[in-house]
Amino acid sequence: MRRLRLGVVSYLNAEPLVSGLESEAAFELQRDLPARVAERLHAGEIDLGLLPSIEYARGDYALVPGVAIASRGPVRSVRLLLPGPLEAVRRVALDQSSRTSQALCRILLRERLGRDPEYVQMAPDAEAMLGAADAALLIGDPALYLDLGGPSLDLGEEWTRTTGLPFVYAFWAGRPGVIDAAGVGRLQDALARGRERLPAIAAAYNGLGAGQAARSESYLRENVVYRLGEEELLGLREFYRRAALLGLIERAPELRFHGHS
Repeated sequence: MRRLRLGVVSYLNAEPLVSGLESEAAFELQRDLPARVAERLHAGEIDLGLLPSIEYARGDYALVPGVAIASRGPVRSVRLLLPGPLEAVRRVALDQSSRTSQALCRILLRERLGRDPEYVQMAPDAEAMLGAADAALLIGDPALYLDLGGPSLDLGEEWTRTTGLPFVYAFWAGRPGVIDAAGVGRLQDALARGRERLPAIAAAYNGLGAGQAARSESYLRENVVYRLGEEELLGLREFYRRAALLGLIERAPELRFHGHS
């Protein structure tokens, strides 16, 4: 039986979702940046991906129920760096690693400014980005661990302040029928194990935040929400509604789930 190829985002916030899955014969884990996970899922190179939420609207997919990477306020790992006043921003450098965070930034800046700045995509290098633009969007580990100094806007906090809802950044998704009920249960169980092992996950993490266990654990406990409940689904639908209004996606997609007709 062929192993199910899982595309996993290569940031700390994904680690509790895959606790113990490396040793499961049913799965093969392949780590990459969020945008690359999406590209590989669209191309059929992986079977199921930890998919950035905007990408769900760009394919024929179903979600694994109950599991997500979300926030209900400050998230710390999606930040708009602002050396000057927000009202003066005319050009924004966007971290090219995630199109979901790019869309979130565009939605929130339209809301705050009443206009669209010029946007340019760049690699996540804060100094280079701020040399080319008035503000810089950083996501994931670079936003969380780099001591950037100066003011910034936490986009998770700004979304919840604006809408009163959680924001959903990513979830497991793949073509309908690609995973059975037993596989769904294994992914849900992996998250349950991961949430019990947050201190160990934080201490063992060898990415950009290696050696910063206290910072990593506080982030996983206090900023990331791993459930995909009713409030998160409301926030997800509101994100799609606003993205469609701005023309960032063709239309708000219907939410479908693995294991459900």
